[in-house]
Amino acid sequence: MHLHLRDGDMLRLVCADSAGPFAGAVIMPNLVPPVTSAEVLTAYRARILEAAGPHAAAFQPLMTLFFQHYTEAQLAAALPDLFAVKLYPHGVTTNSESGIHSISAADPTFRLMEEMGIPLLVHGETTGFVLDRETEFLSVYETLATRFPRLRIVMEHITTAAAVTLLDRFENLHATVTAHHLIITLDDVAGGMLQPHLFCKPIAKRPSDRDALLAAALAAHPKLMMGSDSAPHPREAKECCGCAAGVYSAPVLLPRLAQLFADHGALDHLQAFISGNACRIHGLNPPDKSITLVRESWTVPTRCGDGSGPTVVPWEAGSELEWRVKA
Repeated sequence: MHLHLRDGDMLRLVCADSAGPFAGAVIMPNLVPPVTSAEVLTAYRARILEAAGPHAAAFQPLMTLFFQHYTEAQLAAALPDLFAVKLYPHGVTTNSESGIHSISAADPTFRLMEEMGIPLLVHGETTGFVLDRETEFLSVYETLATRFPRLRIVMEHITTAAAVTLLDRFENLHATVTAHHLIITLDDVAGGMLQPHLFCKPIAKRPSDRDALLAAALAAHPKLMMGSDSAPHPREAKECCGCAAGVYSAPVLLPRLAQLFADHGALDHLQAFISGNACRIHGLNPPDKSITLVRESWTVPTRCGDGSGPTVVPWEAGSELEWRVKA
């Protein structure tokens, strides 16, 4: 329910890692330039399906527009291929320079989305101290949920215990959480030698935050959905000064989650967390697809790419995982 596929050579490299094992994904719109019109959205969807190749028939790209001040006509034109609109505050993450500066000034667009039944997906951070950015944004969610009670709002990739608590306060508020935020803390990123391939936005937080997220996921909290936030960057953009934010989790996502849920005796909740909750919350009817996972060890490749295009380092590169996708 939260995926970055990029475009061009990167799209062609990474698309199958999600289109193969998943029946659908919410595609983020922060390209350069961002996806802000029906024409651009429809063309991007076509490129995704082309890159999916043999997986395209059983993969549903759920397309999003990059939030700006839209008219009713602009939103209506995009509706045939539109799932949601994604809001980025200005400058908070990769390619968010076109994000909005004032939430309150966007009320007319929020009202249109509420009337038209279009979900609002939010990267909920301020530009304050890095560990406090999500917590500082929670009051914005409270305001939006109160002012627009029929607007379906998703707090994307939550990372704090406070965000989990907020879920139960508003009927129209939901959330996604990534697999890596269920496992890592800031110590894993920067507690020893800096681990650039674990650096992401929002940044990983404290053990207590990680534990609250994990408890909600393992229990298949009915308002929480798995959103991978799988975000590929070329190796040279990660292993450098000015490291790009993003964890490329797509190649290991299902095996790593199966291992995590099995370790906690919660495999019976894995389906709801990965897919069931999202289908119920959003009324989705994805293509039929069955995935078989087996408890069989394998080693994660250290690189994705054959050298003729971009090379990406996946999450858990070189590690041995206990579960794998069999079919």
